[in-house]
Amino acid sequence: MVIEIDFNSEEALYLQLRNQIILGIATSQFREGDSLPSVRQLADLIGINMHTVNKAYTVLKQEGFVKVDRRKGAVIAIDVDKIRTLEELKKDLQVILAKGSCKNISREEFHTLIDEIYEDYGGLE
Repeated sequence: MVIEIDFNSEEALYLQLRNQIILGIATSQFREGDSLPSVRQLADLIGINMHTVNKAYTVLKQEGFVKVDRRKGAVIAIDVDKIRTLEELKKDLQVILAKGSCKNISREEFHTLIDEIYEDYGGLE
């Protein structure tokens, strides 16, 4: 598992970790049922506080990407609530598209960008 944390970024470390795990799921680096390292193991591996890892795992659980199993710890468990996910994505995309619109990014440029990103995830349709 390769997790890249930018200690100079203004983005919170727990969010960077959360995002890296979500990217790992999207690129099939992590699959349904895979166990993530324990909080202590991952904190030691990355060189961050255990509370930061715990916060990232908690957010991932709340968002439906992992579940906590008493024996296995944090396990990839992708939430099948597609409608809720689409509503959340729509909210996020509204802000992203507004930012792009303010910078004169066209619809075609957005579509090209989305297609490029989807290619990174194996051409999901």
